[in-house]
Amino acid sequence: MSTVTVQTEIIPRWEWRTFGVAFGPAEEYLAGLEPTGVQESDELYLLSVHGDTVKVRGGLMDIKLLREVGLGGLERWEPILKAPFPLGRSAIAAIFEALREPMPDLARETYSLDEFLRELADPHPGVRAVPVHKRRVRHTIEGCIGELSEVEVGEWVTRTIAIESEDRDAVVAAVRAVGLGNRVNTSYPRGLGALFDGAPPRYATIDVGTNSVKLHIGQPIMGGRWEALVDRAEVTQLGAGLAQTGRISTAAIERTTQAIRGMVEEARAHLVREIAAVGTAGLRMAENRTEVLEVIQGETGVSIDVISGDEESRLAYVAALAGLGGSDGSVVVFDTGGGSSQFTFGRGADVDERFSVDVGAARYTERFGLDRQVSSETLQEALGAIAADLHRLGDRQAPDALVGMGGAMTNLTAVMLGLESYDPVAVQGSILERGEVDRQIEMYRTLDADARRSIVGLQPKRAEVILAGACIVRTVMDKLGADRLTVSDRGLRHGLIDERFGVGETEAHSRPASSGGPREA
Repeated sequence: MSTVTVQTEIIPRWEWRTFGVAFGPAEEYLAGLEPTGVQESDELYLLSVHGDTVKVRGGLMDIKLLREVGLGGLERWEPILKAPFPLGRSAIAAIFEALREPMPDLARETYSLDEFLRELADPHPGVRAVPVHKRRVRHTIEGCIGELSEVEVGEWVTRTIAIESEDRDAVVAAVRAVGLGNRVNTSYPRGLGALFDGAPPRYATIDVGTNSVKLHIGQPIMGGRWEALVDRAEVTQLGAGLAQTGRISTAAIERTTQAIRGMVEEARAHLVREIAAVGTAGLRMAENRTEVLEVIQGETGVSIDVISGDEESRLAYVAALAGLGGSDGSVVVFDTGGGSSQFTFGRGADVDERFSVDVGAARYTERFGLDRQVSSETLQEALGAIAADLHRLGDRQAPDALVGMGGAMTNLTAVMLGLESYDPVAVQGSILERGEVDRQIEMYRTLDADARRSIVGLQPKRAEVILAGACIVRTVMDKLGADRLTVSDRGLRHGLIDERFGVGETEAHSRPASSGGPREA
């Protein structure tokens, strides 16, 4: 009977890893370090849907269990077994327990590697044996162990950067130091499984707005386009009270941080490679912006880039035209949010002018109490104030096409269509006429927020700001002489994923795999 060798010194470590071909600034950082070692190895990973790390290297069965998931998906792994073949029943049981798969009936007391693969692993419907060749270059990064590896899996080859230490905070600091803070931690079993299946790389964008936080997860497909896997928004009212105090409140920070934390977890579950996160008007205006950004990064691991109003306008224009198939005539694209509205004037792909104005639904809701039932006089005062603040739209020729986007726009459309559950396909490209906007304004004016929540199609958390949002849309149509507009379900987040990550970029490429492997151990 074989002797099971359990590591005499068990050292759990916090580990972080990312897969890809290019790592941007991290490449330059590592190039400036002296390697502490280079090693090549042939290994055999046993993969399952929910399993931990189970592999054969150097003739030893090696098992590590995931014990804890911390900040930003950082993982603490504990090695529990390194045993030579043949393996006895207790070691076999440990393997299938780590794979979270039922153990088959055992016909032997001990198993060689070939016997284990032929009789237990290969026939098992929930287990895959994947040969892997690695070339690892080791560095010391901010006191942590760091590795840049080239990994071959069959005909596929990719690279990984890994950072590990017993000190969790040291790993977090090292990841940020090399410029990979918004890369998503992906363990070897999950990353190899996606690579072996030929899964395309996935990316996520997070748009932190004044009223809502939006998540988009996509993967590139044929024709230079993106396939959306997740596209959702969560109302957090980051800018609640901002107009009066100039600061984002503690409660708003907590709501927004919680929403972003959930979105990061969702991105990890979809094996996203990297997250691009941007902040807009609310963060641009807040006196305590630096504090807010530090709290969010500290709690979620995500660094938010606060972009200018002009950049916000440009990205929205790119997304809208791509989603609606473009236009040969003059086009105005506007995106109205909680704290500001962005306008881009162009003809086809050519942009003539773009600007951002501090006209947002949250501002006028607070100023005129539009979250409540209001009189016709109050409504007219609000419309007059919005018109005055949109003075830059005056004295312009009516465009051939007006395209509207943002939460107010999509909610007005969902109410018009009577959507009991939101359908982006139905909303995208819909025509919203001025008469319909007027009808909804009058309906919202006569109801308070609680009563509005019962309206079919209206997102409940939009009930407070929908009247102000509808008034902004109506005023834009008036200023630009438009009786109707085309609704775009796409937004800044869609333009951002295209610009930051580039459609059609190949994250893994083919080359002959190294011969040999651990099956001969």
